[in-house]
Amino acid sequence: MQAHILDVLRHRVGKDVHSATPHDWFTATVLALRDKVIDQWMESTHRTYEASGKRVYYLSLEFLIGRLLRDALSNMGLTREMEKALRSYGFDLSVIEDLEPDAALGNGGLGRLAACFMESLASLDIPAYGYGIRYVNGMFRQRLDDGWQVELPETWLSHGNPWEFDRRESAYRVGFGGEVVDRGDRVEWVPAEQVEASAVDTPVVGWRGKRVNTLRLWTASALDPIRLDAFNAGDYAGALSEEVRAETLVRVLYPADSSPAGQELRLRQEYFFTSASIQDIVRRHVQTHGDITTLADKAAIQLNDTHPAVAVAEIMRLLVDVHGLDFNEAWDLTRRTVGYTNHTLLPEALESWPLPLFERLLPRHMQIIYAINSRVLREARKGGLDDRAISAISLIDEAGERRVRMANLAFVGAHSVNGVAALHTELMKSTVFADLHGLYPTRINNKTNGVTPRRWLQQCNPGLTSVITDAIGPAFLDDAAQLADLDALAGDAALGERIAEVKRANKVALASYVRQTMGLRLDPDALFDVQIKRIHEYKRQLLNLIETVALYDQIRSHPERDWVPRVKIFGGKAASSYHNAKLIIKLASDIARRVNADPSVGGLLKVVFMPDYNVSKAERIIPAADLSEQISTAGMEASGTGNMKFALNGALTIGTLDGANIEIKDHVGDENIVIFGLTADEVAEKRAGGYNPRAVIEASRELQQAVSAIATGVFSPDDPTRYAGLMGGIYDHDWFMVAADFDAYHAAQRRVDRLWEDQAGWREKAIRNIANVGWFSSDRTIGEYARDIWGVGAVS
Repeated sequence: MQAHILDVLRHRVGKDVHSATPHDWFTATVLALRDKVIDQWMESTHRTYEASGKRVYYLSLEFLIGRLLRDALSNMGLTREMEKALRSYGFDLSVIEDLEPDAALGNGGLGRLAACFMESLASLDIPAYGYGIRYVNGMFRQRLDDGWQVELPETWLSHGNPWEFDRRESAYRVGFGGEVVDRGDRVEWVPAEQVEASAVDTPVVGWRGKRVNTLRLWTASALDPIRLDAFNAGDYAGALSEEVRAETLVRVLYPADSSPAGQELRLRQEYFFTSASIQDIVRRHVQTHGDITTLADKAAIQLNDTHPAVAVAEIMRLLVDVHGLDFNEAWDLTRRTVGYTNHTLLPEALESWPLPLFERLLPRHMQIIYAINSRVLREARKGGLDDRAISAISLIDEAGERRVRMANLAFVGAHSVNGVAALHTELMKSTVFADLHGLYPTRINNKTNGVTPRRWLQQCNPGLTSVITDAIGPAFLDDAAQLADLDALAGDAALGERIAEVKRANKVALASYVRQTMGLRLDPDALFDVQIKRIHEYKRQLLNLIETVALYDQIRSHPERDWVPRVKIFGGKAASSYHNAKLIIKLASDIARRVNADPSVGGLLKVVFMPDYNVSKAERIIPAADLSEQISTAGMEASGTGNMKFALNGALTIGTLDGANIEIKDHVGDENIVIFGLTADEVAEKRAGGYNPRAVIEASRELQQAVSAIATGVFSPDDPTRYAGLMGGIYDHDWFMVAADFDAYHAAQRRVDRLWEDQAGWREKAIRNIANVGWFSSDRTIGEYARDIWGVGAVS
């Protein structure tokens, strides 16, 4: 390895040891490792073709893959060899790893789940491709200016990406607009505009390097990169307009869709990557197997949420218009091939598109959707459904502006529709998909999410991994379920002390990082109370902040009490057009500024909002967390995966009975998790029964004082009315039940204090969390998908 790195540095980076910069060494390190990975990649591909088996194709608008160097080294078993080689040149591997930028290919749980799934597919030796977009700037880089979120372009590709491979031979034309022409014996879509989608591949290494799968991301370019006639006429901007228009498709993840232009770009992005992916899948199938009618036997296409739902119409277009299948045969083949994962019950996240926009951009797909809708609605009428149910099932929303319902399209076009936690799946059946479930009662199933234990334990927390290995042996490295052997040792005081030492070391490291990057001193012996996730009102960072204000007031009012020192750590990004979410970030910063500068609370309370939260920051924060905040309004979080990562690293959860919290509680035991608040049924009852949040606030002294302080400008003296509207929303409607759950949350936090004061008991609970969440491995989840939905197995 030492010689290979030097050879790569000289012949592929073009530097010698005297002139090479740290970034040159990073590139040489990746390329040297990549050479090892390529051998396994090719071997995996050859085995797949020889077996002529079924492949999984995972379509996702996000892949939050994070840094790849440490992941690939660990899974290839080359970490120590690389450490030794780099040390011989005077470099520490951890320093080289920190030079790798996070790929800006996702935002939150949806994209991180896709990344965990890709790693588990390879680890379970299941042939798979992931399909997405190679965003140039992707999700924005977050900076806080005086506490306000500022969105900056993420320049992760500014120095290239040594992991990727251009696949120019895998290029497809993707059309937009135009018209549909009747050719007599067939129908032809003649687009008005076409762009070229070209593939860029990244290897995804499974555990112990047994299989390397492919993440295929699409770039976009104009068919003619420059119009020479316009250029020679002096219209230089116009000469490049088609290339700029094409590149816009792959520039930014989730462009704001508050304007018609933003909506159009979002739809164009989704069709662009979906069409290129489906064309690639069909081309590979025909090339390998010859007969398009066996597609469902050789390909399992999984739609990760509604973003790629247009795949249903695109598959139908290719089967009918290009391959000449009868509509009925094509429909049967499409449904047997496609599976759909739903990730949300929020109506705004169940995508729908204005019908005129959809028809203008995708006229042939609109015809196909109408044809599918006709079949489905006739089937519903024969089944005895009434007009209300038929209206709910329809792929076209007729209420107000007519819109194309993408979730309904995905549902009817798939043989399997799965939720991502037990509660979420049951709510799918009774709420957003109730009528579709009535029509297709066997289609919905549950696949509770999971996280890869390689990244979220072994790699991000090597100290804890070492302690566990010493305690129960290494079997859990290959099967996370073996962590259960740790449960019998939960009361072992010596083991508890060793795990506590690792936790404190992680907290010292995080405190040092915060000191270096933010200039704030943190006490590693305080309770690290963490809420890091996308900023959204249903995730209730606001509830946490209001309770923080209440705690701040109590500490100042009762200095004689034995308060548990706390560090409240927040992180997350708000969508650029989401005003209230951005205001919550500002409120966190305002509270932090006031609390952290107040000598009357001493070292008892600190508040930190860490900017630009991403995978790499999560890998620093999660191993250092003592308390995991999973406090969403019950019935609104589909699953959550942060809750699993924290528990796996020995943090206790404080949370509602929402998403996967319920199943975590069932696994770790009621006494090892802190549950509070309304259930999903109780939330629904309150919303339907005339809930009066004003009366609740006025009846709670601590809540009223905290809300009043925020609303009247105590934390925003420069703008006393800054938070009046935000607090007014709680008084007026409180859709997210912040007031309704406040007293229960406040009491639960005081219960946490009492638990923390018994450090031996806390350690035992931490061990029981680690021991009993091995079930939440993405290996288990993918195994269930493979068995129940895809019908695939390992390739030996």
